[in-house]
Amino acid sequence: MYSPCASPKLLLYLVVTFGSLLHVNAVGQQQGQQPQCQESQVIVLGAGTAGISAAAELANNGVDDVVILEYNEDIGGRVRHHEFGKKADGTPYTIELGANWIQGLGTREGPENPIWKMVRRHNVTSQYSNYTSFLTYDETGFNDYYHLYDELQDAYATAEQDAGYLLSEDLLDEDAGSTFAIAGWTPRGDPKKQVMEYFEWDWEYCYTPQQSSSIQTFANYNLSFYQWSEDNNFVTDQRGFNTFIKDEASSFLKPTDPRLHLNTTVTQISHNDPSSNPNPHVTVHTADGKCHKAPHVICTFSVGVLQASQSTPNAAPVTFDPPLPRWKQHAIHTFQMGIYTKIFLQFNITESTPQFWDKEAEYALYADPNTRGYYPIWQSLTAPGFLPDSGIFFATVTGTESKRIESMSDAAVLDEILEVLRRMYFPERPAFPEEYKPVDFMFPRWASDTPWAFGSYSNWPPGVTLQQHQNLRANVGGLWFAGEATSAQYYGYLQGAWIEGRDVGKSVAECVRGGGGGQGGGSGDSNGCQEARYLRIEGHTNQTELTPANGWDVSSFLVAGQGP
Repeated sequence: MYSPCASPKLLLYLVVTFGSLLHVNAVGQQQGQQPQCQESQVIVLGAGTAGISAAAELANNGVDDVVILEYNEDIGGRVRHHEFGKKADGTPYTIELGANWIQGLGTREGPENPIWKMVRRHNVTSQYSNYTSFLTYDETGFNDYYHLYDELQDAYATAEQDAGYLLSEDLLDEDAGSTFAIAGWTPRGDPKKQVMEYFEWDWEYCYTPQQSSSIQTFANYNLSFYQWSEDNNFVTDQRGFNTFIKDEASSFLKPTDPRLHLNTTVTQISHNDPSSNPNPHVTVHTADGKCHKAPHVICTFSVGVLQASQSTPNAAPVTFDPPLPRWKQHAIHTFQMGIYTKIFLQFNITESTPQFWDKEAEYALYADPNTRGYYPIWQSLTAPGFLPDSGIFFATVTGTESKRIESMSDAAVLDEILEVLRRMYFPERPAFPEEYKPVDFMFPRWASDTPWAFGSYSNWPPGVTLQQHQNLRANVGGLWFAGEATSAQYYGYLQGAWIEGRDVGKSVAECVRGGGGGQGGGSGDSNGCQEARYLRIEGHTNQTELTPANGWDVSSFLVAGQGP
């Protein structure tokens, strides 16, 4: 293996964040000449959660010659909001299209979720989400099958113990659907059980239990909700959830800081092999013909962007030259990129058209007789503590249903939505009442209309080992990777993105100073500025691999206030 940071004066670090693509600013290009690349010590590609976290850690370690390049017009990445509907004064509400919850807060005497710490520090408004506050419906209207929730919780308690046994005994992984079935939960063919399972699982992970790792998904849940707390807060701050990211960035970025470049699109990342080049570097080319150069990159592109970049060479959002090594490509394609779609409606609540959904319950579950996951989860923002009098009611779909509606027109999706609401609340009417038609309607298309994300967040498939995931994390010479997907313990969550960005930022800072920033281990006992990677993959995850070198920092059996 190699240590590409032996001569820090020659090494420049390019940080690419999992979540955003970026435009790189460069020195002007003369007619008919190759562009002269602007050089800096570290480049962070992406100003999402991981990118800002990495840049903040670099600043904390005295590395200030940093450029941050962001595809979008603002900081935040997939923490993205939108103006929607109207308040009584005519101004719009702010709704969150992407990340919306702080998940797993913390206990008074124990550790805390870093996102929760920052949200409180920056006074971001949020409200406790009560996942037991829901009513149940089917195609005939209200139908009380709440008792199935209690049955599922009993099965979950057994399944999580079984998954922990698989991990602690070094046994083969299985899909979570099998673990549930062994625990006595088999919803196949029962729409009411299916929607309850969806509420418990798909709504969290974007995939079915059958598509998810048993070992890793139960561990992932435990690490946020048992280590910290089972509380979840829904962000309603009208400044936007990304306020905490922007405020964190303000600790090292000044207003109009020239180091932050927004509205910038990367088209190619050229990197060389440091084992055969004494001066390894990475060159980033952008759509405007400019380039930026540095010996190291921390890439925070989402798994969706990385997969598209490897799969569609003629239409790739960004290309790598040379192509990433096979061990890296395999890791990228082994993981999953989920789609989580919130479909917002605003209704005009008046005396003649009063609110037709429950005023107290936070959620409504709809069991479709034909299709699992067909507009199954509804959430009321008029519930106490959220956005009173807003008239906003939204549905969530994921996975294949998200892809399906993205291929449809807004009008066609609205027609389907209103038919479901008719079944739930007006079953005696032949059509949804005209007088109740929504005054506003929208949903994001995370897979098809966001070339900087190509999805919402990642998921861990069955049978994928910790070694395979470590290959997703590991750097390729000067090209580093960070984001929620690279977090072995908190993938899919904001805390995963923040922690991974912080840790990679610290590693790069150590390399800039001439030390070794990578964690040792993996094939050939990597060291110095090379993170652990594996060229030979074992068939299961072994206890000896649950180490910081593989992104496993705390025990997944930890319970807040009790220890492992």
